[in-house]
Amino acid sequence: MTANLRVTMIQPDLAWQDPGVNRRNLAAHFRGLAGHTDLIVLPEMFTTGFSMDAESLAETMDGATIGWLREEAAAVGCAITGSLIVRDDSGRHYNRLVWATPDGGIAHYDKRHLFRMAREQEHYAAGSRRLLVEIKGWRVCPMVCYDLRFPVWSRNRGDYDVLLYVANWPARRRAAWSALLRARAIENLCYVVGVNRVGKDGNGATYLGDSAALDFLGQTLGGDRGGDFVETVVLDRESLATFRRDFPAHLDADEFELRTDAS
Repeated sequence: MTANLRVTMIQPDLAWQDPGVNRRNLAAHFRGLAGHTDLIVLPEMFTTGFSMDAESLAETMDGATIGWLREEAAAVGCAITGSLIVRDDSGRHYNRLVWATPDGGIAHYDKRHLFRMAREQEHYAAGSRRLLVEIKGWRVCPMVCYDLRFPVWSRNRGDYDVLLYVANWPARRRAAWSALLRARAIENLCYVVGVNRVGKDGNGATYLGDSAALDFLGQTLGGDRGGDFVETVVLDRESLATFRRDFPAHLDADEFELRTDAS
């Protein structure tokens, strides 16, 4: 039986457009976690807040934050993930989730659904491929914020055990955040972890957090509160396997083909 998975949610108050300060503050949150977690989850755009100033804030995949993620993952001995603003070799900007592992490995996922109410699509290019990563025998599908509203993109095709969302989800839509996290867990027969931020950003948006870990029944395992916090939850492998065996709703799921702009 695959071991249980320890997931640490970090729900911070981010400094607006100040990567250095945010990296230092987050590193302080990592203290004491070595040997006590397998995965640390940070919010969306954890170095800057949800900024549309991609041109001046973007880093490359050889930049300071990627190097910092590698160093911290090695020091703590676990995977670390969250999104930041990245410019690729072609000059395009992405809201990119990066998955860093203790051995120096880096994988990434580019946010598929860009939040048009903030005109995100005018500043960032959309991704076209999901990312699936494996950790301790667990299959994880990480996504970014607005992706949560699109169940087809998030659909479990029998290829993941944990669905993960990193976000800057504002307080005025907090009811939708909590309801959609629960729905994604129930419909996909999986654990869901959603990590948000708190505080106020440079656009005047207020964030109350509500980061949460949910089981396959939509029941809360941890988090689900406001304030700056660090919390580790344990995802139980045997409970998930038993539930999927006894309630195999996935066997009756509709077949479909998903097409993206890059298809």
